[in-house]
Amino acid sequence: MARGERRRRGAPVDGARTAERAARGGPARRGGEARGFAWRAALGVVVLSLALGLSGCWLLEWHRARRAVTLHSAPPSLPPDSSSPAVAPDLFWGTYRPHVYFGMKTRSPKPLLTGLMWAQQGATPGTPKLRHTCEQGDGVGPYGWEFHDGLSFGRQHIQDGALRLTTEFVKRPGGQHGGDWSWRVTVEPQASGTSALPLVSLFFYVVTDGKEVLVPEVGAKGQLKFISGHSSELGDFRFTLMAPTNPGDLAPKYSSYNVFWSSNPGLPLLTEMVKSRLNSWFQHRPPGASPERYLGLPGSLKWEDKGPSGQGQGQGQFLIQQVTLKTPFSVELLFESGSARAGRSQAVEQLAGSLLTQALESHAEAFREHFEKTFQLKEKGLSLEEQALGQVALSGLLGGIGYFYGQGLVLADMGVEGSEQKVDPALFPPVPLFTAVPSRSFFPRGFLWDEGFHQLVVQRWDPRLTREVLGHWLGLLNADGWIGREQVLGDEARARVPPEFLVQKAAHANPPTLLLPVAHMLEVGDPADFAFLRRAFPRLCAWFSWLHKSQAGPVPLSYRWRGRDPVLPTLLNPKTLPSGLDDYPRASHPSVSERHLDLRCWMALGARVLLRLAEQLGEAEAAAELGPLAASLEAEENLDELHWAPELGVFADFGNHTKAVQLKPRPPQGLVRVVGRPHPRLQYVDALGYVSLFPLLLRLLDPNSPRLGPLLDVLADSRHLWSPFGLRSLAASSPFYGQRNSEHDPPYWRGAVWLNVNYLALGALYHYGHLEGPHQAQAAKLHRELRTNVVGNVWRQYQATGFLWEQYSDRDGRGMGCRPFQGWTSLVLLAMAEDY
Repeated sequence: MARGERRRRGAPVDGARTAERAARGGPARRGGEARGFAWRAALGVVVLSLALGLSGCWLLEWHRARRAVTLHSAPPSLPPDSSSPAVAPDLFWGTYRPHVYFGMKTRSPKPLLTGLMWAQQGATPGTPKLRHTCEQGDGVGPYGWEFHDGLSFGRQHIQDGALRLTTEFVKRPGGQHGGDWSWRVTVEPQASGTSALPLVSLFFYVVTDGKEVLVPEVGAKGQLKFISGHSSELGDFRFTLMAPTNPGDLAPKYSSYNVFWSSNPGLPLLTEMVKSRLNSWFQHRPPGASPERYLGLPGSLKWEDKGPSGQGQGQGQFLIQQVTLKTPFSVELLFESGSARAGRSQAVEQLAGSLLTQALESHAEAFREHFEKTFQLKEKGLSLEEQALGQVALSGLLGGIGYFYGQGLVLADMGVEGSEQKVDPALFPPVPLFTAVPSRSFFPRGFLWDEGFHQLVVQRWDPRLTREVLGHWLGLLNADGWIGREQVLGDEARARVPPEFLVQKAAHANPPTLLLPVAHMLEVGDPADFAFLRRAFPRLCAWFSWLHKSQAGPVPLSYRWRGRDPVLPTLLNPKTLPSGLDDYPRASHPSVSERHLDLRCWMALGARVLLRLAEQLGEAEAAAELGPLAASLEAEENLDELHWAPELGVFADFGNHTKAVQLKPRPPQGLVRVVGRPHPRLQYVDALGYVSLFPLLLRLLDPNSPRLGPLLDVLADSRHLWSPFGLRSLAASSPFYGQRNSEHDPPYWRGAVWLNVNYLALGALYHYGHLEGPHQAQAAKLHRELRTNVVGNVWRQYQATGFLWEQYSDRDGRGMGCRPFQGWTSLVLLAMAEDY
């Protein structure tokens, strides 16, 4: 049966073209126009034949290179100007700069940006530590959002040594430009009863990236009364920095002020520019107290002696106010839209002081109510501490949503795998991306396979946000239907990425996890989701068709990840970054004969989801083409033929493989790969772990399947995958377990517990535990025990460290990798809610 499926490989491609033609329309030519067209076409064929005879290879390479950086022609999934204040005013402003501790900007190609820096004066000799961007090793933490609704309100706590900062914001709708918003930053000593209260400087800044006009009004002692501004997108606006007060009682506090105004040096350089300007000593002189010296910005407001109409105007402006005073204190910053002010009566007060306090508490209470209504953790009997963890998981994910705009670098697929590329990377067209990020400190940008998991959480909370995010990701399709797996858009994102990772290769895929929230949309049946999916259908088809064609395996109905690392003398097992599982062991010697189990299961899931969507949309032609492929990919006999390894008793990859591979010291090279006997041969790859479970994880097996029992058994065996903290990524019995992949490359997916796959496992066990079959009771029991282990360990580690982590040790449960990692680790919330 599998042998006869090769001709069906092209079916989904044709289906996507059918859907694309239907979406685009296009009248047929008639009469003389058609005859003229035929003559011109014939002449074109002659010319093209001659050209191909002379330089066919060059033309083919040029054509592929152009398609790689050409946007797909299908209609967009989102309405025109969907990010503008006219279409989505409540989403126009947001904390869309996840890589900074606190900042906001507009969803615009050239946004107006705001941000916060701070420094504790005199804590250490020399220049104080200036905090601005979230960094893995800067000693700040724990930090993260206690509340964030993804729309109009958030409260974050940051621990920085002896200081505790609380940053809050709330938005108020009105006008035609996205409304108003207010910040409150509260700084307190970490320990109560501290005798020597620290002197702290806050730096509030505004950055423009185009021709916006900023006009500061300066009051006494260098204090900015307000900043007036105007732009074509925002109209008139005004920033007001309120006088600092004591927290809670609003009594004013004595403060020292410094201000600096210059051209925009480039967003990645803001921190260094401020550091370099903190070269003057000033005195903080509260009445009746001894003066203290502090490092401050130049004390006069000037445009670097150029004036506001000087050279810097065209590249944007950078205006920063430094406020220095003793803790504890609160400072408020207000943004007011001119059109919002004009539309309100004079009686409406500024969103400051007690009015801001009321608004913040009202939003916090609304968050709690919506949270319980959505996830029902209290009703399920979870403790207050566990409920708080769930709120933090959700809030950290929503607070990590960013808006990026820029051009990525793309290397075209020249069609011959493993050959030297003859073209240089090219710039992709400028595109926007509205997306959550895996980690604010380490991965503050968009990752394709992470985002599908992110949206499983987000869509439960606010389905509209998920539609926005999916629409932006589908807007990244190139002419062939490819989406780059890592999106590095804009100067700030580019500054955080090593050069070797900037280029995305147009032959490399990523797991199509965006189909997971699409599947959930189909289950929920929200009319707004359905309308979105109707618009998105041609793009979803084009993406799936590209995957189906470009990642085709060596035999029908098999698939192979393109883009494995080359065999290098320093690598134990060449990595497979496109799979998302990075260093998970594959065949020891990469070849075109490989068959990758996880990719085949993703394709089976994709065919199933798109078939169901086509049927619900009434897309009969696409459904007719997808149906046979979906049936063949879900047929267990076909899966068995390609991936069941009788000698291993599990499903497995297939390829040119030997277990006799080791890293051994060889001075002076260091650790070097040594291959012994038996020599590699085509066989199933003995690497029991997450990949082996994919038919179970994606629920592709019938509850009566003879393969379900063995998978449940290896899953539950502590000698293999089971640990007290969740399922290991690689069996403890594997020779690759815990092994470094190179001298400088520690194990990543070789034993650690990952929340995204454990969530899939919990969903699968819950699924089979509710279906009649011989393994129902075992699946239900394993679901209960695994949920207890996973949730309990994440909660304990959060209590101990204040962070959600990228991965967890299968040996002692400790958090590992980067932190905070409130990307897919936020799935712990859905596990607590038993929402799969």
